[in-house]
Amino acid sequence: MLRFARNDTALSILRSVNMQITRTEIEGVLVLHPVRHGDARGFFSEVFRDDALKALGIAAHFVQDNHSFSADSGTVRGLHFQVPPAAQAKLVRVAAGAVLDVAVDLRPHSPSFGRHVAIRLSAAEWNQIFLPEGFAHGFCTLEPNSHVLYKVTRYYSPEQERGLLWNDPALGIAWPIGADRALLSEKDRNYPPFSDLPHYFG
Repeated sequence: MLRFARNDTALSILRSVNMQITRTEIEGVLVLHPVRHGDARGFFSEVFRDDALKALGIAAHFVQDNHSFSADSGTVRGLHFQVPPAAQAKLVRVAAGAVLDVAVDLRPHSPSFGRHVAIRLSAAEWNQIFLPEGFAHGFCTLEPNSHVLYKVTRYYSPEQERGLLWNDPALGIAWPIGADRALLSEKDRNYPPFSDLPHYFG
């Protein structure tokens, strides 16, 4: 369970960063809003600070940065995850464009097992989402030329890579596009439904 740190140093860090935090209905999934300082030249923003995340109780050691570009709106990527010992926590943001970002809880002992969070992430809103280990993750682009950047806590491992059928009716995800119009890889189209997944996360 994630808890906000209460010591003076942690609170001072959070105040200095001026980052707004929104908790979602699923424990451990957080939406972060880094401050953006703008003027006539453009803007500056601290999009990642390890000490700020630790002050929020997120002790994640990120080892890899990923950058996904989608030229067309209606592009769906997911739902992806890696199984132990290569399970990944993720910090996801959008540098250009907008997406509907989705995380499905695959932790069988979680009270939200099988439920999901769906958040609009966009360059205009400048928000981020943090996902702990044990979630399938994916997104649908809402605007053309969308750039999605995300940090992960373990390296990509083809042996531990798995997927979940993006539009499985059992998940109840309100995707903004139907299967007949969604742009997907063949691999993503053929992932198994939720009912066929083993309990990978204990």
